Amino acid sequence: MEKEKFYITTPIYYPSDKLHIGHSYCTVATDTMARYKRLRGFDVMFLTGSDEHGQKIERIAEAQNTTPKAYTDKIVATFKDLWQKLDISYDKFIRTTDDYHVKAVQKIFKRLYDQGDIYKSEYEGWYCTPCETFFTEHQLVDGKCPDCGREVEKVKEESYFFRLSKYQDRIIKYMEENPEWLQPATRQNEMINNFLKPGLEDLAVSRTSFTWGIPVEFDPGHIVYVWVDALSNYITAMGYGSDDDSLFKKFWPADVHVVGKEIVRFHSIIWPAMLMALDLPLPKKIFGHGWLVINGNKMSKSVGNVVDPFVLVEKYGVDAIRYFLLREIAFGQDGNFSNEALIQRINSDLANDLGNLVSRTAGMIEKYFGGKLPAEQKETEFDADLINVAKETAEKVEEKMEKMLFSDALNEIWTLIRRTNKYIDETQPWILIKDETKKDVLANALYNVAESIRIVSIMIQPFMPNTPALIWKQIGITEGEMTAWDTIKTWGLLDRQVAVSKGEAIFPRIDIKKELAELEEAMKAAQAASVANQTKEASKEDKKEEEKEEEKVPEITIDDFLKVQLKVGEVISSEKVQKSKKLLRNVVKVGDEERVIFSGISQWYTPEEMVGKRVIIVANLKPRKMMGEYSYGMILAAEDSDGNLSLATVDKPDFESGVEIG
Repeated sequence: MEKEKFYITTPIYYPSDKLHIGHSYCTVATDTMARYKRLRGFDVMFLTGSDEHGQKIERIAEAQNTTPKAYTDKIVATFKDLWQKLDISYDKFIRTTDDYHVKAVQKIFKRLYDQGDIYKSEYEGWYCTPCETFFTEHQLVDGKCPDCGREVEKVKEESYFFRLSKYQDRIIKYMEENPEWLQPATRQNEMINNFLKPGLEDLAVSRTSFTWGIPVEFDPGHIVYVWVDALSNYITAMGYGSDDDSLFKKFWPADVHVVGKEIVRFHSIIWPAMLMALDLPLPKKIFGHGWLVINGNKMSKSVGNVVDPFVLVEKYGVDAIRYFLLREIAFGQDGNFSNEALIQRINSDLANDLGNLVSRTAGMIEKYFGGKLPAEQKETEFDADLINVAKETAEKVEEKMEKMLFSDALNEIWTLIRRTNKYIDETQPWILIKDETKKDVLANALYNVAESIRIVSIMIQPFMPNTPALIWKQIGITEGEMTAWDTIKTWGLLDRQVAVSKGEAIFPRIDIKKELAELEEAMKAAQAASVANQTKEASKEDKKEEEKEEEKVPEITIDDFLKVQLKVGEVISSEKVQKSKKLLRNVVKVGDEERVIFSGISQWYTPEEMVGKRVIIVANLKPRKMMGEYSYGMILAAEDSDGNLSLATVDKPDFESGVEIG
């Protein structure tokens, strides 16, 4: 009989040079579901990968004086290293730079163009480079990106457009007829009410202002919009658009796309519209999980609150980290991360509950029976309730897992663990051993505990792939028929004369005060190494800037000077640029416009001193990329013989921002 298919995906991740535990959360959850389905006998395809194209990566690579491909090669190697450390059992890893993906995306784009779903026009609007997203004026929040809160750029360029608006009503109808398609339900309500019903606009799906991406085959000056490129990976990885599409025919539609809530919009609106246009079935489910937050803030490299997963795995082991991520946070909701909460979970759930249960059971069988239970056993009055809880737990865990309620599933497993510990307290083996006539009762009690441990060890496999083998070694069973998933529903499969071999504690208790101090130091060291690398790159950029400043300034004529447009601008915010020793990033109000202008003046002016100053700026200076961001103008300053700078400012109140000088 052919196995039932199960296809699950994570989003393909943008290559970041600072991986944090938030990157791991989604992938660990997806891996847990894939492992669970394999244990249930499914033919599983688990896809992950890297999203390597776009203006953002092109700019980062340029700032680091390397090529985009060399940059992404380095980061992808780090991704794969982390997934290996976290025991991520993916079946395929796709890179959007893979040749087969590039060719398939070009075919998809051409087909949509040929059938009229893509047309050529001109785009003018706002673009957030970090999010690789276009926004209309009314979608901006205080003039900034509604997703990340950063500055957006005004873009005007020839572009191809996808008729997204054409599919608006079909997507709404599909969601309303399939209320569990997008999970949790709050995500579906948000998409319908905030995006679909207000009306969709056609989507710009090509760019001409940069080159790092997939060229539009029939118009090479255009690059395919990164989200069209990225979303297509779910079918191109299976061979769609290639000479061998057997995997696509076997596994599509995907059973579930697991994505972060910040990209639900792309997966539940743009992706379904693309699939409808291609006349392909939609994925069966999209699950938008929440974020790991620290003190209420999303984990972010720019905020500086990232937690290094390599450090955590090195200190506590992969299974402890996986357990914490999946137990502490209800999947679908935001969850707070703290080192203290992590250690408390390890001590309470893993060391006290599970680890102690295994150790004390093996220890008592060794102490009371020389390591092997006798065949003669007699039931106790407490057996029935323990057995009943074990059987109920098996059903409840499967029910929770099918809904991807990982925390709830683990809670059910730990209910059985705690009930088993209570059973030990009820039967009191340390009392029974004192009565020679009750050796059979004692043997039965310890057998029941060992059998409960067997069932628990099977149920935790998807979450903690290494721990079960350690448990099996101590309670004397080998991986095979007795550890198959379906055996959790049958009580009493363990050999009545089970032989144990007590080993080291699976999860030793941690001195929380000492550990927090050591962990903080380890985190600081990892962060310092990252900062040192960033500083090294930034110093290269500083050196380039200094070399440019030292270039001899040529003489100009009055005609040249008249080309310069000088205006008064008011500095409304200013901050130091972390990767530079001398730059300030200033937001300057020029009339009704706000623009970012970098100035190499941090040696002479603090950000606080800059705010409120009405400075003279060169308003029509060609935008210049500095530290990975564009600077729109120049703030004028004078330099004395000692090299000290003084800003050229306007001190009369009637000279408002935006006034032209000259």
